[in-house]
Amino acid sequence: MRGGELNQLLRAHARSFALTLRLLPRDLREPLSLAYLLARATDTVADAVAIPRERRLKLLSDLQSILAGEEGLPWTPELMKGEISEAECGLINALPMLFGLLEQSEDKSVLLRLWQTILKGQLFDLQHFDGNTQPLSRVELEEYCYLVAGSVGETWTELIAIHSPQTLLLSKEELIQLGMGYGKGLQLLNILRDRAADRELGRIYVEETDVPHMLDQTAAWLSEGEKYCARLHPGRIRYSSEIPLRLATRTLNYLRQKPRTARVKIPRVEVYWVLVKTLPSLMLRNPWNPD
Repeated sequence: MRGGELNQLLRAHARSFALTLRLLPRDLREPLSLAYLLARATDTVADAVAIPRERRLKLLSDLQSILAGEEGLPWTPELMKGEISEAECGLINALPMLFGLLEQSEDKSVLLRLWQTILKGQLFDLQHFDGNTQPLSRVELEEYCYLVAGSVGETWTELIAIHSPQTLLLSKEELIQLGMGYGKGLQLLNILRDRAADRELGRIYVEETDVPHMLDQTAAWLSEGEKYCARLHPGRIRYSSEIPLRLATRTLNYLRQKPRTARVKIPRVEVYWVLVKTLPSLMLRNPWNPD
C-alpha cells in the first residue's frame, strides 16, 4: 500500500484516531486506515450543509448502488467550489487512489462490508432528519450507534482474528459482541458531547430529559469495552484498543459533572497522561484476564 499518502491523509483528517492507528502493527494499520478514510469521505459529503440535502442523498445512494454491485463505475462525486473545505477536497480527490488500494487489499470483503454498514447509517441520518426535529427513539438510536460505530468494533475484531489471532483471549464471536458494545458506547458519547451543535443543525438524537439515562447507557456500553480490552493479549493491539476507552471514560466523567456544557474537551496534558498510564497494556496482563 502507499503508506506515505495514507499517513498524510490521516494526519489531515483522522485527528486523535490517527494516534490509535499509528500504534497498530502494519498488518492492521493499513486496512483500518483505509477503512477510516473511505468512511470519512462519505461522512464529508453527508455533513456538507452547503450541498442541498437531496443532492447529498443522491451522491451517497449512487455509492450504495456501486458497492452493491449494481453499477461498475468508480464513485466520483462532483462538488462545486465552496461546498466543502480545501482539506476535504483533498480527501475527495484522493478517492481514486483509495478505491485502487481497496481493490488490492486482501481484506477487501471485510472493508467493503464495513463501509456499506457505515454508509447505511449515514443515509439513515440524512433521511430521518429531513426537516424532522423529532429525536430518535431508543431503538433507532441504538441501531444508528451500531451502524456507524458498533460495526467498527466488529470489523476491528475480525481483522485481529485474521492478522493476529493469538491476540484474542476469547473466541472471536464473544469478542465481536463486546467490540460492538464498545463502539456503540464511543458513538453515544460523541452524540451526548455534541448534542448542542447537532441541535442547531436540526438533528436531535437524544431528548434532554433522557440525557441522564443515556449517560448511564454510555457507561454500560463502555464497560463492554473494558471487558474487550482485558481479553486481548498485552501488546500494541491491546494498547491501541484501550486508549480510546481511557479517553472516553474521562470525557464521560466530565459530562456527568457538567452535562449542559456545550462541548466537553479533555485537556492535552490529560491525553498525554492517558498514553502513559495505559503503557502497562503493552506488556502486563490484568488480573481479570482469562487464562
